[in-house]
Amino acid sequence: MREQLNKPKGFGEILDVTFRLSKHRFKDFFMIFLILVGPIYLLQAIIQLAAGTSFLREVGEGNGWLEQLMASFDETEPVITSNLGADIGLILVGLISFFMYPVAQAAILYGVNQLKHNEDFTAGSLIKRSFSRFWPIIGSSILYGIIMFFIIAPAIFLVVFFGFFIVAFDLVIGIIVTIFLAIGTAILVGYLLTRWSFYFGSVVIDKQAPGLSRSWKLSKGRTWVSMGLYIIFFLIISSISFAIELSFTLFLGNSVLLGMIVSLATLFTTFIMSVGYAVMYLDLKTRHDADDLKDMIDDYHVS
Repeated sequence: MREQLNKPKGFGEILDVTFRLSKHRFKDFFMIFLILVGPIYLLQAIIQLAAGTSFLREVGEGNGWLEQLMASFDETEPVITSNLGADIGLILVGLISFFMYPVAQAAILYGVNQLKHNEDFTAGSLIKRSFSRFWPIIGSSILYGIIMFFIIAPAIFLVVFFGFFIVAFDLVIGIIVTIFLAIGTAILVGYLLTRWSFYFGSVVIDKQAPGLSRSWKLSKGRTWVSMGLYIIFFLIISSISFAIELSFTLFLGNSVLLGMIVSLATLFTTFIMSVGYAVMYLDLKTRHDADDLKDMIDDYHVS
């Protein structure tokens, strides 16, 4: 595994290394998310129970099973939203998640980097190390989020505005132009966000905050490959999440237990995505900084 992490990898190799690492180090990496994010989802479940949501199976009124299931989603939401304490609690859960998820992802990144250098670790040591970069991680993540907003929001506005404007003159041509405009805008937005997306690894591993310029340099020449990998990872984790949620919803309705199962699935898919991101970042770092040559020189001197 160390050899694969220390050499430039192709598209398929990155996917292969990601899933092999996820399998071989599942206990350590998944434990990180359980320790940091698991209690947040437990708190969310307690808040839902306090708001009156059934733990085991939540269904509404109706003549048939499917009608009862659909009614459960209409009936339980007003109960939660009408409870001020529950609303505040859920907002608090979301806020804590915002701080804890980046820490967990940083711990995974540290773990994969240590495997790259053939160094052992424990979940606790990785968590402790990730907290040492807490404020640079959070500050850079907020900055990246602001950049995302000011890129995506104007893009959506332009597509909608020009779409309505063209449709007003010709319906068919307007729809066709709007579709191509939306695709082109999405590609441009994806390109820019991908070029800056490796800021996180720069902040964590290279200790360069906010890491945007470093990310831009690292992703040069590998942007389309990185975009493709992001899309593949998104499709994989979305499929897993959708399959799990749909399957258990059929039996549990909109219950607290369903929420807990979906939360566990979210932890699992986020864990896989975090490993994939770490492999992608370290691959870019190896290509840009020639880390593989440095390791070969170090090995030569040691021998």
